[in-house]
Amino acid sequence: MFVCLGNICRSPAADATMRAKAAAAGLDVEVDSAGIGAWHTGQLPDARMRRCGDRHGYDLRHRARQVTAEDFDRFDIVMGMDAQNVIDLLGLAKTDGQRAKVRLMADYLTRHPGQKSIPDPYYGDESDFELAVELIEDAVENIVKLMKEGKI
Repeated sequence: MFVCLGNICRSPAADATMRAKAAAAGLDVEVDSAGIGAWHTGQLPDARMRRCGDRHGYDLRHRARQVTAEDFDRFDIVMGMDAQNVIDLLGLAKTDGQRAKVRLMADYLTRHPGQKSIPDPYYGDESDFELAVELIEDAVENIVKLMKEGKI
């Protein structure tokens, strides 16, 4: 599961990217996304992210929702887009086992050395959305590779 602040930019893009790349790799995985906050619950992803997703061939029709305690039981990995998302997720996790599921998406980047997060493009322009998708693709490709190798 992928998590960002409001579930309208980065995490739905990661969700759609993971669905597409996992399917292309022949992996059967359950994928979802959510936001730390409930501000956008029920909304489609930001129109700028939908356009960016379209350009990259991803279907971003996910409806925003807030992360729940049950998500920690439902998913093996709960992936935060930035350090604050990870801090928030660790605060929501109730057990050591749940905390062990929390990961930082940037830790899976392979083509962007030194990049510490998937930056939130919400207050930026189209280039910020492109960068977010480029980083997400990089991390997801590595996650899929590691899954196929049995390392995740």
